[in-house]
Amino acid sequence: MDSSGGISPWFRYFPEHYLWSQLMCEVLSLEPMGGAALWEVDQVGQRLKGKVGDGAAWRLEWENMAERVEAQATREDDLGHALTAAGHWVRSAFYLYAAERFIRPDDPAKAASYRKVVENFQRGMRVRLPGFERVEVPYEDGPLPAYWIPPLDTPSPAPAVVFFDGLDVSKEFTALWGALALRERGVGCLCVDGPGQGEALRLRKIPSRPDYEVPGAAAYDCIAARKDVDPGRVGVMALSMGGYYAPRIAAFEHRYAACLAWGAHFDYHEVWAHRRKVLEAGGSVASSAIWQLPFVMGRPDMDSAMEKCRAYTLAGVAEKIRMPILILHGELDAIVPVRMAHRLYEACGSKDKELKVFRPGDGGSQHCIVDNLQLVSGYIADWWRDRFYPRGR
Repeated sequence: MDSSGGISPWFRYFPEHYLWSQLMCEVLSLEPMGGAALWEVDQVGQRLKGKVGDGAAWRLEWENMAERVEAQATREDDLGHALTAAGHWVRSAFYLYAAERFIRPDDPAKAASYRKVVENFQRGMRVRLPGFERVEVPYEDGPLPAYWIPPLDTPSPAPAVVFFDGLDVSKEFTALWGALALRERGVGCLCVDGPGQGEALRLRKIPSRPDYEVPGAAAYDCIAARKDVDPGRVGVMALSMGGYYAPRIAAFEHRYAACLAWGAHFDYHEVWAHRRKVLEAGGSVASSAIWQLPFVMGRPDMDSAMEKCRAYTLAGVAEKIRMPILILHGELDAIVPVRMAHRLYEACGSKDKELKVFRPGDGGSQHCIVDNLQLVSGYIADWWRDRFYPRGR
């Protein structure tokens, strides 16, 4: 019997399909942050019962719900109910993003769908969150799109965190998953779609790169130039695939004050070698469709994408990390095995390093702890708060 008393340690909306359940968990996790409504998500889920694995059905049902919620937003705007409408616009953005997950990269509808995600999200957040700002981070391949979420009731200049994404979520998710909790604790957040992520990939065709210290440095330059940010108290974090990106940045860009890997990586090629076998055998233990990796890597096929992945290793890199770092991982992560977190911790050169493994008894234990986002986002935000506002000072 495990620490959950024999009860399944993870909520699975579609018990027979890991990927669909993972995606449902991601959307449902947004509910406390205003990015989803339980009834609306469940309505989609009920219509998908009996169609599990049918990507076209998934897309259709999420698009239908997004259109329904958009219509509500328009009605409320017409009535002068700006805040109510803002909530609808934000939720519609995430439902559209859920639909977009199964649109192939070579389909023009993918870019069009994501463009609407950005429009709806910004339309809602500008009303909902005072100080919310669209930012363009200067970068060698063209500017990287980002959102600035200012800290709440905090004198300037304030501390801040640069927050990059992973393989398949975007700055819209990180704004709700992490930035809102940071804001409440007096820490600003710059949510960036870096190379191979979100809008930078979908609308600007900027693929991923292994030397992520380059966009990491660009993001630091951008945020440190703000008059409302203390350049000596700027941290960096990223989630999922970003568990490679953030430590890589920390190893080479020493102007950051601290680093957080939200879901660790050590050898990305090794992880994908196993994942590819599972997916090609018809399994669903992944966070995305198999074509997502070539899309992110800017490669024409899986073989060349896998070859590029060989450069995404922290062997010989993690030893260069000197800043404080928190590595956190889910004990039962079926996408990235927990051993990757232990390997990163052991190799990391920082004297101030911490490994936090979330177990079922903690209330969440899956990939990036998406099975309990409130738990992990609070833990992360408190870690940053304690770093930037030491008790007793």
